[in-house]
Amino acid sequence: MTIIDGKALADTIKSEIRTEVDAITAAGGKAPHLAAVLIGDDPASQVYVRNKVKSCETVGFRSTLVRRPADISQEELISIVTTLNEDPEIDGFIVQLPLPKHLNEEAVTLAIDPRKDVDGFHPVNFGRMAQGLPCYLPATPFGILEMLRRYNIPTAGKEAVVVGRSNIVGSPMSILLSQKASPGNATVTICHSRTADLAAHTRRADILVAAIGSPDFITGDMVKEGVVVIDVGMNRVEDPQAKNGYRLTGDVDFASVAPKASFITPVPGGVGQMTVVSLLLNTLKAGKGAVYG
Repeated sequence: MTIIDGKALADTIKSEIRTEVDAITAAGGKAPHLAAVLIGDDPASQVYVRNKVKSCETVGFRSTLVRRPADISQEELISIVTTLNEDPEIDGFIVQLPLPKHLNEEAVTLAIDPRKDVDGFHPVNFGRMAQGLPCYLPATPFGILEMLRRYNIPTAGKEAVVVGRSNIVGSPMSILLSQKASPGNATVTICHSRTADLAAHTRRADILVAAIGSPDFITGDMVKEGVVVIDVGMNRVEDPQAKNGYRLTGDVDFASVAPKASFITPVPGGVGQMTVVSLLLNTLKAGKGAVYG
């Protein structure tokens, strides 16, 4: 069993990005510039955005953080998005989700210029991805593809099962794994809350992607020997023994599944590390005009 070390892989890719950015700036070019919009004081969102800004510094990007209080109006937020769309100095930007409940996330996503949508959430980028056209891939599926590629895990002809159908992870992951590409060319089943006899599907999987947001849901009796397990879950579970009173766990019960797996991602230290790196890779593409020109 091999543990897919997301942290080590992320550090390697950041080093590669830094080398490329240094070459760009040494030749008189402009370092890529990523902006992040943070609304309110959600602790998890603050941590995520802080990590993204720190990562920008590591790879030599310029970064801008736009912070506004939780009671911002929809009109004010759309105005910020419009300003970033029109700012020639900004190569790409993200609006950190989730937003406060009074704000319309769909309307905000639609307001982002697809050419600057480095999160890969805009329907234009989703549609281009589905058709195999140049686009910004959603960060988490992009990170998973990089894991599979760099660990030389074969996907062609394999049975892949994706548990979860969100527009951010499950649906795009199923499309990408089935496309005529490498990684890709897998036969994909997508499962969800209405799937009958879920375990019958997961036991067939050569590659299992768990993205359902339910702690330790996938157990050892639900997988076959030699399965490749990609655990996208990041769940807080109460733990009186832990310093903060909780521990992080994935959607996969690592203790029972790992002994049967050929490859498996840990939580933490797995897919989450690659999500930020994928955002950086998309921003590098944006800075180079490599997607939309």
